[in-house]
Amino acid sequence: METVDIVRQLAIIIIFAKVFGLVARKLKAPQVAGEIVAGLLIGPSVLGWVQASDFMAGMAEIGVIMLMFNAGLNTNIQDLKKSGLKATLIACAGVAIPMAAGVVLFMSFYGFDRVGSPQFYKALFIGTILTATSVSITVQTLKELGKLSTFIGTTIVSAAIIDDVIGIIVLTFVIGLNPSNASANSGSGIAQIIIKTVLFFALAVILGYIFYKVFKHYEKKHSHERRIPIVGLALAFSMAYVAQHFFGVADITGAYIAGVILCSTKDSPYIARKMDVNSYMLFGPVFFCSIGLQTNIKTMDMSIMLFAVAFVIVGMASKIIGCGSVSKLAGFSWKDSFKIGVGMMTRGEVALIVTQRGLAAGILDTSFFTAVILLIIVSSIVTPIALKALYKKESPDSTAN
Repeated sequence: METVDIVRQLAIIIIFAKVFGLVARKLKAPQVAGEIVAGLLIGPSVLGWVQASDFMAGMAEIGVIMLMFNAGLNTNIQDLKKSGLKATLIACAGVAIPMAAGVVLFMSFYGFDRVGSPQFYKALFIGTILTATSVSITVQTLKELGKLSTFIGTTIVSAAIIDDVIGIIVLTFVIGLNPSNASANSGSGIAQIIIKTVLFFALAVILGYIFYKVFKHYEKKHSHERRIPIVGLALAFSMAYVAQHFFGVADITGAYIAGVILCSTKDSPYIARKMDVNSYMLFGPVFFCSIGLQTNIKTMDMSIMLFAVAFVIVGMASKIIGCGSVSKLAGFSWKDSFKIGVGMMTRGEVALIVTQRGLAAGILDTSFFTAVILLIIVSSIVTPIALKALYKKESPDSTAN
């Protein structure tokens, strides 16, 4: 893609994202919902003015890393400690229930087959796709509503991070069980992903303590200077790179942990404000618009459309039922449990990664990719609207246990 095309497409994205974001706000909906609709409009589904590209994908990835870093900066450590066990239980339900629902859904459409058959592995992989959670949409919505740093907000973000870690482990198991995989019988791939995940979090604790102490010392001499956010952003990108490149953990998890490392420092609100500027002006709109750019509704036939609609309904409902019911058992009220379930139902980059792994392993064909994209778009639009409706009568920053 030539530079002039990049500049033109960025101009279109920013203009449409902000216009539709303002329209959404006028209609009492979160701005992020408008930005996603803008991407659908200017993408191949309608106008075709902007195409998904490697450059746009890179910009979108930077946007979601900055968003998750900001979420970490706004985390309350005490709430994070209190929500740890509850978040883990919610995450486990957020994996198990959607996976089972996905398997049943696929077999209902394409036939129930014996365990170990190729058809069974396709069903198992469809279930694996539904285990993923993309908290970035929820994070942005909670920020707009002033609820990101509440106990419920912290629980949602924590559960989503744990959910994705468990989901990646499940993905490795499913690919390892596939008979066409050369390493299926060795189990080495499964063991490696578990070991790498444990090592990453162990390293994150050690490095987190060291970086926290160094940063606390550094900010005493350079408090509220511009170099502080720069150092913080460098840490976020470094942790994101280390997480994915060396340990196979999602880069957004590394970025979130970088934010958590710095959230208790004196300058964390200052860093968060600086991150907001860059995210709001450029990287955020590109990320949210990119969701709409990755699909073309015109290419969908009736058979895949019917499966896609069912896939969307089951995918969203299974997260609400799984996460919401366990939240209630963990002591949350019915209303707060529903908020957590709704906050966990968005899908995004992790679902795409899982789907692409299935395509590469020969388990799925490309026709199912459209269903995944549709789930991402619908859940990304419905979730912020539903969360805003649930929080409508509450004042900003009110907390709930």
